[in-house]
Amino acid sequence: MHDISIVRYDLKPRLLEVRRAEWITPSTVRVTLAGDDLAGFQERAPQDHVKLFFPVDGAGAPVMPAVGPDGWEFPPGAPDPVFRDYTVRSHRPGAGELDIDMVVHGHGPASAWAAQAAPGQRIGVLGPRGSVVVPFDFDWYLLGADETALPALARWLEALPAGARVIAFAEVADAREEQHIETAADVTLTWLHRDGAAPGASGVLERAVRELELPPGDGFVWIAGEAGALKPIRRHLREAGHPKEWTDIDGYWKRGTANLDHHRDQDED
Repeated sequence: MHDISIVRYDLKPRLLEVRRAEWITPSTVRVTLAGDDLAGFQERAPQDHVKLFFPVDGAGAPVMPAVGPDGWEFPPGAPDPVFRDYTVRSHRPGAGELDIDMVVHGHGPASAWAAQAAPGQRIGVLGPRGSVVVPFDFDWYLLGADETALPALARWLEALPAGARVIAFAEVADAREEQHIETAADVTLTWLHRDGAAPGASGVLERAVRELELPPGDGFVWIAGEAGALKPIRRHLREAGHPKEWTDIDGYWKRGTANLDHHRDQDED
């Protein structure tokens, strides 16, 4: 019961092309990628993510690494790579399409690229390197996310089956950033608005979790967003006695840090 498993994949660099770019909220663009290199792409979990490689210095395509026994290898003299982590929003093997939702926030290479993304442009994809597969046999699920983790939250809600009890919080700037999400589960979804506060500094997600009385029975908690804002949530759940092995609190980004390696920023403080 509650057997959480890890599935590993071989890393294959892929060079894909933008098929569509659609603004789904005032600050989020859904980029649909396609191409022959998408063949064999694998993902299984809502939080699966890839590294996107962006063109630099006016190039028409990014420089992609080769993956060898010692890790990534770039061609001699190649410019420094520019890459960021993004959640897979949707993968449709039959159509040969991969959707990535990208938040445009006015700074940084990924945001700048997303703001002008258009059909025909090329971008690199590496990963996922694996999936953490959480079973759907828990009594309840507590999910939380800010905009950066909203694609994963949406995938959770779409994947959970009918009868699954879910309490979900989604932090966004305001009502214009809310999205419609299809789900068969028994979901209570609350949209939390920052109403002018800076991303990662409003405290609205922490307050929502603190005010919640956890349901009885076995529950799984997944919450992702700004790393600093998640630390008090992590402490609160630990102090409330929620099992660590049934808790995934994941910093997707960190204020003042470019290209956070969230695998290394899961401290308990």
